[in-house]
Amino acid sequence: MAKIKTLGILTSGGDAPGMNAAIRAVTRAAIANGMQVKAVYRGYEGLIQGDIKEFTTENVSNIIQRGGTILRTARSKEFQTPEGRQKAYENMKKHEIDALVVIGGNGSLTGARILAEEFDVPCIGLPGTIDNDLNGTDLTIGYDTTLNTIMDCVDKIRDTATSHQRIFFIEVMGRDAGFLAQNSAIAAGAEAAIIPEDSTGADQLEHFVGRGIRKSKSSSIVIVSESPKCGAMYYAERVKKEYPEYDVRVSILGHLQRGGSPSAGDRILASRLGVGAVQAILDGQRNVMIGIRNDEIVYVPFSMAVKSDKPVKKELVDVLDTLSI
Repeated sequence: MAKIKTLGILTSGGDAPGMNAAIRAVTRAAIANGMQVKAVYRGYEGLIQGDIKEFTTENVSNIIQRGGTILRTARSKEFQTPEGRQKAYENMKKHEIDALVVIGGNGSLTGARILAEEFDVPCIGLPGTIDNDLNGTDLTIGYDTTLNTIMDCVDKIRDTATSHQRIFFIEVMGRDAGFLAQNSAIAAGAEAAIIPEDSTGADQLEHFVGRGIRKSKSSSIVIVSESPKCGAMYYAERVKKEYPEYDVRVSILGHLQRGGSPSAGDRILASRLGVGAVQAILDGQRNVMIGIRNDEIVYVPFSMAVKSDKPVKKELVDVLDTLSI
């Protein structure tokens, strides 16, 4: 493989706390190894439009503590077409970008895999998503910070739930993955978590009401993974209809979960993965995601990383069930 002289970097999809720490790590590790760095603004859309700028180590000074992404991010419908990807590749050639580091989630890494296959360019992915739903890595950049944000919000909501003897259904992000809901429920001492991986959601609600409310508790917190059909509003309406004696409220945490300064855990993870991305390029790796497993850096093929079946451990479900009596 030809020597990589210029490395491109972009962030794509939903923003996640720690992305800036990853940008900093990739930039400085690349420069430390004699490479030039070209920063692509607004994700794949910026690659298509040629919104590209050379980065020096000064460009990434004082960003490790900042949330969001200094490179900004955008969804790109045009990149989903062969013509759009052709434009992106032409801009890579124009700016002499030999390899690309993509920081993002499932869709972003899928885009990187297709680009790599179509144009034979080395692409390296970093798992940047609050959902923690990428396979082959124990953690994704942004997950720890978001977990702590949710826990802080639930702690505050519990104060009013207790004062007014209410049941609160709190909706958190996660899409098709229940990691945020399950683990934030454990961390915040919630009575239940309703997650997409549990196909018996209705029974779980009945189980929760039977154990947690009827017997001993005057207030309760239920964490619910977002869903267009069965989100927090759906379960709250069910309780109002089936158990009208309870005072029910809903809190949808929404986009505040994405914001804020990244935790120490996310800063360290992003820094390690960013350096790992540059090392992978030096090692001649291509078309892999850099992950972390058992506290060791690993290379995960894109095809494995984006499989949509990363399971929530049953042990976590059992822990919450045991502690919510």
